[in-house]
Amino acid sequence: MLPAPQADGRRAAVLGSPIAHSLSPVLHRAAYAELGLTEWTYGRFDVDEAALPDFFRGLGPEWAGLSLTMPLKRAVIPLLDSVSETAASVDAVNTVVFGEDGRRTGDNTDIPGMVAALREHGVEKVESAAVLGAGATASSALAALARICVGEVAVYVRSAARAAEMRGWAERLDVDVRIADWADAAQALHAPLVVATTPAGTTDALAAAVPERPATLFDVLYEPWPTALAARWSAYGGAVVSGLDLLLHQAVLQVEQMTGRAPAPLAAMRTAGEHALADRT
Repeated sequence: MLPAPQADGRRAAVLGSPIAHSLSPVLHRAAYAELGLTEWTYGRFDVDEAALPDFFRGLGPEWAGLSLTMPLKRAVIPLLDSVSETAASVDAVNTVVFGEDGRRTGDNTDIPGMVAALREHGVEKVESAAVLGAGATASSALAALARICVGEVAVYVRSAARAAEMRGWAERLDVDVRIADWADAAQALHAPLVVATTPAGTTDALAAAVPERPATLFDVLYEPWPTALAARWSAYGGAVVSGLDLLLHQAVLQVEQMTGRAPAPLAAMRTAGEHALADRT
């Protein structure tokens, strides 16, 4: 069960390792300020998989929830009382909510966050799509595409092992996937929706291959921004959805679940996030 709306001081935090770069505290604190939750706090803790059980054992009743990043999204599952269907679909939890009864419920707001970020940019249904990369974020991208893509999803990978992983996720998520070699990744850029899930710098070489009239690019990175691919895409008039858009929309859902207040203040959170990124550069 979700917590009832509360004004009294509660605690929340983001966990991961490394974690110093996380924008989550900026976004959640901006939401608390806008919602009038002046006694709420949101921290940041560097916690790895080995330290996670002890961290959980030390949590008291003042805790409302946790945001989780790598490498904890799968490691946390055995520590929870229940996991949402969305999180179970990709074996990844990025949100833990502590109910009034003490139960620890895990959810994944990355998947609906991706869908919401695309919807904000006018993308609600696509005939086909392409995914660049096959890591953890790619599985969430497939789960999001299962909701909005009516046709084939081409996934561009570097290895046979990654190809096998993505075939497994496709079967599990009931997505029509075609595996393609990374050497042919330039072909992906002609899809109605391209989702780039790779680390910084990986897609830079593809910028020169952006078509004259690109459709929509969802690049999950937000720092450094823009990526070379996103900059060329935008210069050619294509629509670009950024990693900050994803971070914002998944954080909105986290705030709503942890505080019991909806809707969360997306505009205030966006402004805070943009200012924080500008300060870093």
